Amino acid sequence: MLTSTANRDSDSSFSSHPSPSTVPTLSSLPSFWPRVREFAVPASMIETATARREAGDWAGACAAAGVDIDLRPRSVARSHGRELAALVRADLRHLAPDLLRWHMPRIAPHGLLRPGLTIALARYDPPERDGPGPLHLVVRTPPAWADAGQRISLALWDGSHTEPGARRHPHPHPNRRYRLDLHRHLWDARRVDELRIRSGAFDDRPTALATTAVDPDLRGAVPPDRRCAVGRWAAEAVILLGAEGPGPGGTVSVRLGGRHRLLLRVEAEAEEDGRGTSAARIAALTSDQGLSASPVLPDAATWVLPDLDLLRTGAIKAGQLHPLVARALVPDLPQPAPASARPRTGDREGAWRLVECRGAQHRIGLVEGALAPLDHDPVEVRREELLVALTGTPLPCLQAIDEAHRRPDCLTGVRERLDHGDIAGALAVVEGLLGPEAVLRDGPLRDELEAAAQRRITYGLFRADLLGPGPIRHRSDPRRPVDPRPRRARRAHHTAVN
Repeated sequence: MLTSTANRDSDSSFSSHPSPSTVPTLSSLPSFWPRVREFAVPASMIETATARREAGDWAGACAAAGVDIDLRPRSVARSHGRELAALVRADLRHLAPDLLRWHMPRIAPHGLLRPGLTIALARYDPPERDGPGPLHLVVRTPPAWADAGQRISLALWDGSHTEPGARRHPHPHPNRRYRLDLHRHLWDARRVDELRIRSGAFDDRPTALATTAVDPDLRGAVPPDRRCAVGRWAAEAVILLGAEGPGPGGTVSVRLGGRHRLLLRVEAEAEEDGRGTSAARIAALTSDQGLSASPVLPDAATWVLPDLDLLRTGAIKAGQLHPLVARALVPDLPQPAPASARPRTGDREGAWRLVECRGAQHRIGLVEGALAPLDHDPVEVRREELLVALTGTPLPCLQAIDEAHRRPDCLTGVRERLDHGDIAGALAVVEGLLGPEAVLRDGPLRDELEAAAQRRITYGLFRADLLGPGPIRHRSDPRRPVDPRPRRARRAHHTAVN
């Protein structure tokens, strides 16, 4: 039988697959991935980053996609040689940072980026290079206490801890489980077409990838409530073993949760069918020895692509996907309209709403850039405002305006946009409701905007190495650690979309 092992070491980091309660099953999709696809990578970001990338401005594309750059391309040739520098420049020119953000690992329940990760995008190991190890193009996510704006950073890592990104990051070494150097189709614009095959969306097409023959015991060893890409494991294991060792055969460990592991033995041999394909088979194991020494199947190869599940269940339409992903999964999809031609969310120019005020229907709308009652003259409004200052009861129109400032209907959508770093989108929603000249009053909406600004300050301190990764000890009592870093406030998970 296939061997399933339980890991007794606890996993302290949050994960989208650490326990049955956070595994992205079909039942959790309506409250997790559709909201991620709506708010995490807005259409305006994709359009701007794509235009800059196609114009050859890879740094501008990274800036548009919220990616900070911790590398100097001009110094790569001096430090590592011209040949390696040419490889790095080619990868940077074809890096689609918005596509990378689309496929980054995320955590439940709100779909934020998994914090504290270093993910390898590419590995460079020319024979003439001198150094402690191969050079990696990596992307890093900040720790949870400094995740303001959901920004990520791009750097080169040579195995040392001297470069700025490695010095400030709690885990500078590339993670074995989260790696994209074997899945370049998730960030490299040149290889996006591979997504259709590598995701299992179209398996009956002859390719150079392995053809899978799944052991019958394998499906019984996988929990039925987890969206595992079992049909692709053998082919992906062959790719992994080919990159890690001299041949495509060997053992691979699969992580299915915080305490659930599978150890698989993969056998591969060439087929003389004239198509250049190979056959891969997952064989049974008789012991769990070598679990820690075996290479780990990357997370991107372990689970079914979320976009496939969303399309198959009808949670979203193909036009709502990233354009590169949509073209790979649905080749006959018509070209979408640019974001600039679509109406902004929350754009209410010239709109007004009705309020029941003293037995009549009154209107409130934007006047000179601020929300105001339209059916009350300024003298009456001023008189009512003085009454409110003296603890009186205001007009229903003024009550509706006050409620819109303090707790608007769009608060959930604004909060989601702020959490995912879409500051411009959140402000557009607020301005569309209250007007660009409105002064926010005390309440949850103002608290959310102020908290987002404070988190950006914390992120800036983290980037400047002014706030370290570990807790700071109080001088009066060195035995008691005190952590001054702000934490993200816990709140209930909302499923309604505004």
